[in-house]
Amino acid sequence: MREMGIAGIAPGPNLSRRNHQHRIYPYLLRGLTIDHPNHVWGIDITYIRLRRGWLYLVAIIDWYSRYVVSWELDQSLEMDFVLAAVKRALHQHQPVILNSDQGSHFTSPQYTDVLKDKGIQISMDGKGRALDNIITERLWRTVKYEEVYLKDYESPKEARRELTNFLAFYNHERPHQSLKYQTPASLFFV
Repeated sequence: MREMGIAGIAPGPNLSRRNHQHRIYPYLLRGLTIDHPNHVWGIDITYIRLRRGWLYLVAIIDWYSRYVVSWELDQSLEMDFVLAAVKRALHQHQPVILNSDQGSHFTSPQYTDVLKDKGIQISMDGKGRALDNIITERLWRTVKYEEVYLKDYESPKEARRELTNFLAFYNHERPHQSLKYQTPASLFFV
């Protein structure tokens, strides 16, 4: 397998380590009925495999419509790419609640202060409870199985181009069974 460049699909680096000095917020979504766009957004970071190395992808998804409101790629896990995605999303729309895991990016005062300044309620998954952020986790599965695992990105530029195309397709053309075969954009821009 090594000679042929074949590798199994396996979990990547743990991106959810929290800083114990940062505040953790409660999970606000238990039993909540999400019935309109911009009610609840989810945010998360995942890794994107390149031929040589990794990129990190942060995305913000509207839980009602499954619309990817904003996303950003970076070669490092510095805070700037998360803040850029959040600020771009908030420039267009604003949720009532923004849910994340307890990773250090999302417990950071740099991140939480942006949300508090806009009056957005902060919700965080319970420790080790990936199902608390199931809509965002489902996005990662779709992105990886329908795009990333089918490609062998040579460079960050190629990954960015291909992910831009895929996420536009995901938002505007790909019907979702959970949305009664409508597209995310058709529900987000109602």
